[in-house]
Amino acid sequence: MKSLIRVLVIDDSAYNRRTIIKMLETIPEVQVVGYAANGEEGLRKVIDLQPDLITLDLEMPRIDGFTFLRIVMQNRPTPIIVVSAQAEDGNVFRALELGAAEFVAKPSPRVSPELFNIRDDLVRKVREVARMDVRKVLHRPPPTPLVKPASPPPVPQPVSDRRIRQVVIGSSTGGPPALQAIFSAIREPIPVGFAVSQHMPPGFTRAFAERLNKFSALEIREAQTGDLMGPGTVLIAPGGKNLIFRRRGDDILVQVVDPEADQRYVPSVDVMFASAAEAFGANLLGVVLTGMGNDGSRGALNIKDKGGELLAEAEETSVVFGMPKEAIATGKVDKVLPLPLIGREILRRCGFR
Repeated sequence: MKSLIRVLVIDDSAYNRRTIIKMLETIPEVQVVGYAANGEEGLRKVIDLQPDLITLDLEMPRIDGFTFLRIVMQNRPTPIIVVSAQAEDGNVFRALELGAAEFVAKPSPRVSPELFNIRDDLVRKVREVARMDVRKVLHRPPPTPLVKPASPPPVPQPVSDRRIRQVVIGSSTGGPPALQAIFSAIREPIPVGFAVSQHMPPGFTRAFAERLNKFSALEIREAQTGDLMGPGTVLIAPGGKNLIFRRRGDDILVQVVDPEADQRYVPSVDVMFASAAEAFGANLLGVVLTGMGNDGSRGALNIKDKGGELLAEAEETSVVFGMPKEAIATGKVDKVLPLPLIGREILRRCGFR
């Protein structure tokens, strides 16, 4: 018999605490062992109760969520799911950089019965995150912001004749810090286009793209229908939507579309990979990073059917080895690499370094 997942709930709103606890108590394998109304009380409960997982609000009195994260990760690393409505200022992504494993978006910053709408997302992420190895999150070095010059620097020329002109990347749990690591490794603009589908709810991807843009020589932004998929650009699929590609003459444009009603993972990596395979054929490189579930495995087959190439993140660095494992199981992945080597391999396959 599996042991229960012991959860500590931290939120300064009594209503939110009760609601989150009620949702967690519907999961047979979960035991809510305690709750706290602020970070200071939360730290004491972490020491006393030694939970397997923590749900954490970010805005709290006495000790805020960021300070709490730093102290916990330094002294008793524990999987943490941020439950927050903060989308615009990048605070959620700052929390992920500090060691949080996942986040669940509150429907509203105000106390509201709408909070019950997060139940399915919360349950799924609790089950996945509780058993992860939190050390894989902590061992990632912090990226260094890149000061972009006022005038565009000269574009480096490929050192070998490689056919890859477009890279598509899919990720989920653990993905935001992984993507930041990859794009921060690209310190010069290169004539290659990138598109990303990171499982994320609506309202968060614009702040995410803006944050990524600070760390890379590439121009990174949230995708909009009609955007040109051009060299040196990274387009992030908007949260809750899917990203596909359409050819118009010699140009390839992106289109943001609604997911199917029964689609579990959104933005869908499978949908983006399949569409990219049709648009770019053998000039395409697909990359499957850390994440729960099997999203990307069907799309990987589409990429290989059209002559493209595939990389997957190795288990040793994957926060959750779900998506890469399923992609590798297709037998079509060309190379499996730990995260620190993926950025360099992308550049190599595009003809640089």
